[in-house]
Amino acid sequence: MDTGTRMAAVADVPTDSSLLVTLRNAAGEEVEFLLVRTGGGDVSAWRNECPHWTDVRLDAGDGATMRNDALVCGTHGATFDCESGYCDFGPPEGATLDAAEVAVADGAVHLVDDGYDFVRVGESDAERDLSTNPGERLGF
Repeated sequence: MDTGTRMAAVADVPTDSSLLVTLRNAAGEEVEFLLVRTGGGDVSAWRNECPHWTDVRLDAGDGATMRNDALVCGTHGATFDCESGYCDFGPPEGATLDAAEVAVADGAVHLVDDGYDFVRVGESDAERDLSTNPGERLGF
């Protein structure tokens, strides 16, 4: 089995939060993903954005909030299953987070998704559009 590109030690992925990594897609854009622990010692990688408002990050650089094995959107309170990425509560209920395929081997998390290249552990260097404040939006 091709183990892909090593991104981090499994021990670096918190059991009660997330580890933020930056990947590059085929268009050359940097995209943030969250590494989260799932059952049986596995790890999943989910795109760091809420499907309700895609400019809202689940992890702003200090770890995503977790509750009962689910990622929580701090803006909406939506919850996403860590294993499937499925939202079972909140405004994006029924949506699923975008995934990158990863594998655990030899105590490390490896990127095995051909659609992405590993860039770094941590935030993207891409400029963010800070002209909107999701906390001030009206729910029309």
